[in-house]
Amino acid sequence: MRYILDAHTHSIASGHGSTDTITHMVKAAYERGLTLLGITEHGPATILSCKPSYFQGLATAPNHRCGIEVLYGAELNIMNVNGDLDLDDMISEKLDYVIAGLHGPLMVPSNAEDHLRAYIQAMKHPYVKVIAHCDDVRYPVDYEKLLQAAMEYGVILEINNSSLSPNGYRGNTKKNVRRILELCKAYDYPVLLSSDSHGKEHIGDFQYALPLIEETHFPEELILNTSTEYFKKYICR
Repeated sequence: MRYILDAHTHSIASGHGSTDTITHMVKAAYERGLTLLGITEHGPATILSCKPSYFQGLATAPNHRCGIEVLYGAELNIMNVNGDLDLDDMISEKLDYVIAGLHGPLMVPSNAEDHLRAYIQAMKHPYVKVIAHCDDVRYPVDYEKLLQAAMEYGVILEINNSSLSPNGYRGNTKKNVRRILELCKAYDYPVLLSSDSHGKEHIGDFQYALPLIEETHFPEELILNTSTEYFKKYICR
C-alpha cells in the first residue's frame, strides 16, 4: 500500500532539533512521492518554539508548493487536566487542523485517570482533530475509554513512528501501539500514521509503525494516509 501524506512534521520554526525550512521539507516530500504534507509546529509553551503571531501569519502561506499540497496546523501542548491548550481557539480556528498532546515537563505525568481527563477535555476544543503520541508509556491511560471519547468528538488517534524508533524517548511503546490498533480495528475507526519528523529527514517514514500494522492485521482502509480525500474527511472539517 502506498501512503501519500504525512500530517505531523516540524520545520526549523519549532526550535526543537530541526534545521530545515518548510521549503526544504516540501521538496523532500515531493521527492518521496507524497502528495500532501502537514506542517505542525510546536505550540508557544514549548521552549524556543513559535509565538502566537507565527500561527496567525500562516493564513497567508501558500497551500501548494513544489507540486505538493501543504496544510498548516499546530501540535499544541495539553497544559493540565482541564485540557487547556497553549494557543487561543481564535487562532487555532484559522489553522487547517490542530494536533494536541501531552509533553513533559509542561504537564507532569500523574495517573491514568488524570491523563484520560486531560486528553478528553482537549478533544472538546473544536479544532483539535488528532491526539499525538498517546502511546507514551510515561502517560498511561485507559485506551478503550480514550478511543470511545475520540469517536464521540470526531478525533483521530495517531500512530507515531518516532515513538517506535529504537532511539525514541517515550519508552517501549510497542505494547501501547498494538493496543490502540487492536481497539481501532475492533471499533472500525481509522488511525493516522505520522512521522513526527523534525526537519526533512524522516518525512513519510513509517518504517517502525508498519510492522505493527502487519502484525495486528490492521485494515488498510482504516489508515487515513492512503487518500487525501479520506484524510480531509476526518481532519479538515
